[in-house]
Order: sequence, then C-alpha cells, then structure tokens
Amino acid sequence: MAASRRRGRRRATTIAVVAAATALTAALLAGCDSVNTALDCVRTADSIADSVTALQQAVENAANDPTRTDAALDSIQQNLKKIGDRTDDADVNKAVDHLQQAVDNVRTAVRNGDSAPDVTPVTDAAGELTKVCTP
Repeated sequence: MAASRRRGRRRATTIAVVAAATALTAALLAGCDSVNTALDCVRTADSIADSVTALQQAVENAANDPTRTDAALDSIQQNLKKIGDRTDDADVNKAVDHLQQAVDNVRTAVRNGDSAPDVTPVTDAAGELTKVCTP
C-alpha cells in the first residue's frame, strides 16, 4: 500500500517536473519579458528539475540509504543559492524563497523521523517558478 502511494507520488512528481520543464521551454521559445528573465528561467529549470528528481529518488530509497535524502536536500539548497545569486528578478526570488521553505519543511519532517516525507510542496514550489516565465 505504501509502495503504491510512493509510486503514485513519484509519477505525479515526475509529471509535474516534465510539465514544468516543457512550460519553461515553451516560454523561452515564445519569449519572456526580458533576456535576463529568460536566462534565469533556463538556469532555474535545469537546477530545479535535477534537484526535485534527486529528492524524489532519495525519498523513495530512504529505507536503503537515508543519507541520500539529506544529500538531495543539500543539493537543492545549493542550487537555490546559485539561482538567487544569478537573478535580480523579484518574482524569481520570491519563487526561490517559497521553494526554500518547502525544502526546509521536508528537512524538518526527515529530522522528526518521517522516512517518506511528502515532497508535493517542493514540486508545487518548482511549478511556481514555471509561472514566473509563462507569458
């Protein structure tokens, strides 16, 4: 039952990440409001998609190697710092802040003993970044 729920959550997360990357690509091809926003969108899409995938895989395999979840969360936080350092766009920074909060919540859940925390808020926050670049 729990494995089925995780597979469903994994499938939903994967679909959301693919949809976010597709939307970001479409937004880039259609043209964002400025060159800086377009570049931020590309960098964000790459960093966040990789990070969310790593977190999802780490959570799924937490029983085998619980340290992978911490490593994935660390990676996301490093990517978020890079994204924040690369942009002066207020909307991107706001979305980064929301994603950081979602990551912090997952980290807290793990520290409190949750071996399979809900990563949906992380996926949702990554989707928020997509909206920043959607014309």
